[in-house]
Amino acid sequence: MKEGFPLFPHAASSIASRVDALYFYLIAVSVFFSLLIALSILYFAIKYRRRSESELPTGVEGSLKLEIAWSVIPLLISMTFFIWGASIFFAMNRAPNDALQVSVVAKQWMWKFQHSDGQREINELHVPIGRPVRLTMASEDVIHSFYVPAFRVKRDVLPGRLSTIWFEATRPGRYHLFCAEYCGTKHSGMIGWLEVMDPVAFQGWLAGGSGSESLASAGAKLFAQHACNTCHRPDSLARGPNLEGLFGKTVSLQGGGTVVADENYIRESIVAPNAKLVEGFQPIMPTFQGLISEEGLLQLVAYIKSLSKVAPPPGGVAPPIQPAPREGEAAGKATK
Repeated sequence: MKEGFPLFPHAASSIASRVDALYFYLIAVSVFFSLLIALSILYFAIKYRRRSESELPTGVEGSLKLEIAWSVIPLLISMTFFIWGASIFFAMNRAPNDALQVSVVAKQWMWKFQHSDGQREINELHVPIGRPVRLTMASEDVIHSFYVPAFRVKRDVLPGRLSTIWFEATRPGRYHLFCAEYCGTKHSGMIGWLEVMDPVAFQGWLAGGSGSESLASAGAKLFAQHACNTCHRPDSLARGPNLEGLFGKTVSLQGGGTVVADENYIRESIVAPNAKLVEGFQPIMPTFQGLISEEGLLQLVAYIKSLSKVAPPPGGVAPPIQPAPREGEAAGKATK
């Protein structure tokens, strides 16, 4: 699209061109069949018009070939819609493992961002060009919707669960960020900017931050503050599941059934621990619903993810702190 045509946004992400191609294909098919049907109606209206009061129409025999054609051809065309759309859908929902991790909290009426190293932003998000970025989003109040037209990405942010979305910016610049779901009287003011920077400039911007602690470190403090480590421990005194290496694994539940330990499962286990009881453990964990904010829940999720060896820790997240070895152990290691 031309630079001076503002009605169609720039294609500024790796997925944007694929979305546009499918969009224009749908338009082309719609225009073709609209013209075909309109011209056919006009042609048949003229060809088979009644020419006199005494004229009687002749009977028309059915055509099996014609009926098969107008059934099979639309089916094949609609299958191209499905297959093409499904391929884009899966690509938009499978973030690369090396994606930068950013947590997002939506509230009336602002966007709060926190990078994995602790850098915070409000209504503005800085990202590097050519690097996948994965957003883990939560809402503090009502339904919001994260929408960047230039990236062709949009995802609802729902209260009570986590939503994820990813993108890879392909051109530098500032791009509008909108809430695409009516969320209250100041919905129109819930806007922001997404700043795409050169990787070197982005690293310089990160280095000039406020020095806030990382998501995982803040989560580790919350974990200890609420005494979670008294039950979730790797020894025989544990009264809750061991969280090391948990993320991404399949968990067996009481009464049968399994569940994958993803972000939403971890969040649900914190606010509604009895909803899915892990096999072999008693329902003794209290609920933390209302005691921990959505921002705190995202920090706890980031900390538990950092304990996992299944998925690589996000960039900027410090590894979990290991207990210091005893004097005898330290001396033994020193002599090896």
